Parts: sequence; C-alpha cells; structure tokens
Amino acid sequence: MNYIMGWASGEFKDVDLGDKRLDTRLINMCDTFSKSPESSINHACEDWAETKASYRFFQNDNVDVDKIINAHRMKTFDRASEHETVLAIQDTSYIMYNKHPKTKDLCSISSRGKKNDPDRKYAKGLAMHTCLAVTTKGTPLGLLDQNIYARKLRNEIDSEKQGGVNVLAEEKDSFRWIKSMSKYQQLSSSTKVVTVCDRECDFYGFFKSAEEMNSTVLIRAAHNRTVNKKNTHARGSAVKLWDHIKSQQEIGSYVLNIPEIKKTKETVGRTARTSSMSVKFGEFKMNPPKGIAKHNEETLPNLKMYAIYVLEIDPPDGEKPVEWMLLTNQPVSTMNQALERVYWYSLRWRIEMYFKVLKSGFNVEKCRLGTADRLIRYLAVMSVVAWRLFTITLVSRTNPSLSCAGFLSEAEWKTLNVKFSKKCHSLTTPPTIGEAVILIARLGGYLDRKNDPAPGTITLWRGWKHLVDLTEGWQLARGNTCG
Repeated sequence: MNYIMGWASGEFKDVDLGDKRLDTRLINMCDTFSKSPESSINHACEDWAETKASYRFFQNDNVDVDKIINAHRMKTFDRASEHETVLAIQDTSYIMYNKHPKTKDLCSISSRGKKNDPDRKYAKGLAMHTCLAVTTKGTPLGLLDQNIYARKLRNEIDSEKQGGVNVLAEEKDSFRWIKSMSKYQQLSSSTKVVTVCDRECDFYGFFKSAEEMNSTVLIRAAHNRTVNKKNTHARGSAVKLWDHIKSQQEIGSYVLNIPEIKKTKETVGRTARTSSMSVKFGEFKMNPPKGIAKHNEETLPNLKMYAIYVLEIDPPDGEKPVEWMLLTNQPVSTMNQALERVYWYSLRWRIEMYFKVLKSGFNVEKCRLGTADRLIRYLAVMSVVAWRLFTITLVSRTNPSLSCAGFLSEAEWKTLNVKFSKKCHSLTTPPTIGEAVILIARLGGYLDRKNDPAPGTITLWRGWKHLVDLTEGWQLARGNTCG
C-alpha cells in the first residue's frame, strides 16, 4: 500500500465514528492533507464540495476525537508488538491561537508581564499531551496516546493545596503523565515499553504509579531531592541526590557529538562540538515528599531507584557543560546498561521534532475553525497525518536501503526516475527510500552537496508538494497510467 497516498484506508480501517460517511470522510481528509501538508484546509482540498465536507466534519459534535486516536493507537500497538523494546515518549506542547481573538473556549497558556501585575497578559491556545511510540533505532511507530484540551490556570481552579496539604494526584494537571502511561502498559506481552519523559515528569506520584503498574520509566531529574532517608522523620541519614551520585566511582566515558543550539530569547545557545562525557551511576531510595508523607493516611513507600549521571568533560571556555541526571526504576549495574539508557533518553528529541512538524510544517496554529472543539478535532486528524510524513523522513535515515515501493506509489517513484534519470535506476526498478527522499528534497531546494547534512522536514515537504503536482501532470499526460 502506498505509504503516503491511500495509506489512511489501512490506518483507519477499523474506525467507527457512528456513521460510515464520517469514516469515509476521515480517510479522504487524511489523504488530502498528506498531499499538501503546508496548506490550509481551503487550499488542500481540490474543490468547494470537498472543502465544505471537511469543515462539516470538524463542526460535527458527533465526531469523537477519542475514537479517531484510538483507531490509530490500535495500529500503533500492532507495529510496536513487532519490536522487543519500544520507547513511549511523553511530552506536552501548547498550540497557540493568540492571533485568533474570536476563537471561543481556548485556555490561557503562557504569560507576558510580571507575576503579580494585574495587567498581565496571557496567550490563548490549547494544550496537547502526546505519547509517541519510537523504536530503539529512532523510528516513530505512531501515537500511543493523545489528549488535547483547554488547560486551566491555577487561579481558575480550586487550589491544589487544602490547608497546606497536597491534594490527590488525580486532581492535578500533572496526572496526565500517569493517565497516559496507564493506556499503553498492556501493549504486548512480548514487548517491553519504556516511558521516557523530560524534567516536568520528575515527581514522586509518577514513580509510585509506575511501580504499581510494573512499568519501566526513564526520566530526566529536575529536583535535587533528599534521598536515602531510613524513614520519614529520620535525621542525619539522608543526602542530596546529586551529592550521592557524584560521590560514586566514575565507570567510564564516551564520545558525544553535541549539536548546535542557536541562541534565542528563551534558550541559551551552544556551539556544535564533539566532547567526552563521564558516566556515573548508582542506586538510591526515593522518599515520599514531606507534605504528602505527613498528611497521607496510608504509609507511602520509599522507592528503589537508579540514577545515571552524565557530565561533559572539559567544555570549551564560556560554554556550559552538558549534564544529565537520569532516573530509572530498572537496574543499572554495567556501563553498557548505562549507555543504553542514555541513548534511549537522547531519542526523546523525536517528540520535539514531531511537534515542530505540526507547528512549522503543517501550520496548525494558523487554522481558524472558530471554537476549541473544532480545533481539537482538526488537531487530532493532523496529528496522525503529521506522524506519517514525519516517519518517512526518519525511515530514510534509519533504514535507507529499503525499497521506496512500500512508501511511494508506482507513479510517484517513476516520476522521480524521469525527473532525475541520471541519478536513478531504470524505469522498471524503484529506488531505495534513501535515494527517493534525497530526490524529493531536491525538488524542495535541497542542494545534495557532498558535506550537506540530511534534508530537513520542511524541505522534504516542499519537494513532496512539487512531486504531487508533477505526478498528477505525468498521469494526465499518459492517460492516467504508469506504464
């Protein structure tokens, strides 16, 4: 089956939106938006009838977003079950619609101005909490979970503390991490699922839930918490996490290629470089926070955890060293185990790239559907389409020798052959996916010089859009045949 054009009929084969016409419309829209990922709904649709049908779909209150995501999730489960280990990468992104003042029911997300300023302004948008399944080689398999919602500010809801006592985790917005983890734990008896999250997920309730679910987690530490207390009220036996792990013997080092980060108002820049990284690891007991332990009726356990500490050796003058403290509930007793976990965490960047696909590639923040409910349906559909195009980019890097016949239609790869006949095989042999992606990128402006990095997603999309037009023209000229 064509990986891009026509793929949706397989992906949503089992979807049931309560009306076969809605099921068919969902499939048709996914194929349509795949052809023109950068375009608005109006420009992506071929005519006014298709445009109206798309708008009616997003306006239809009978369209259940959970059913859309669940149908895709079941297919993701099937793909994931073919792998021994799968990374379930969770993160939250905020889709901004601040320039759409007439859009209803959005939530306040970020702020501008001082904290106590009564004129403090908030941006409007939606929160999108997503779990992306990724192989240990870095190929995205699909979404394991997604929740798009209007997030409330703390001053818009009941206080998360009652008389100084933390309320239950279920009542907090942070419970989204735990809820998402619970949805994919029964993926497959033969597949190990490792939940990977950044520092926002570093809280006791998440690790306690992971232990109860018998779930493997890998989290970057945010808090230099007190650890190794023998009991809640003990004094003198505890130590800070960073001090405890730094005191461990250095096990070894490895070489890391550190990518460049451009300096912005929000981020501190750094230069691209190759550095040696020291590695330490050790076991510790994670104690429940004081407030929860003191007021909770049940006795909360100390959790047996492991930490891996990675620190850049001799960074350049003026550069802050790269430093990771990773927490996991799986034993770490060898250098190979430690490096495996470090590499797994490095793949967390895949979900950041995925969000960039949605925002910068698909321009979802420019959509004007008028209400939050309509936008949520739109974002759910585009999330699946974005994963599909994102995957083809990464497959070309992780397994470039695969034939492109499973990813492109015969007409598409033959169009590439005709366009770049000097670079490709004969017309009877499809190029590899690695070769095909380079050629598509060249259509989008990629120069393909000897030392050029791999083409980016945006360049590929420009090329893909051009390929769609070329293929359509070629088919029309040849009487809609591929021969």
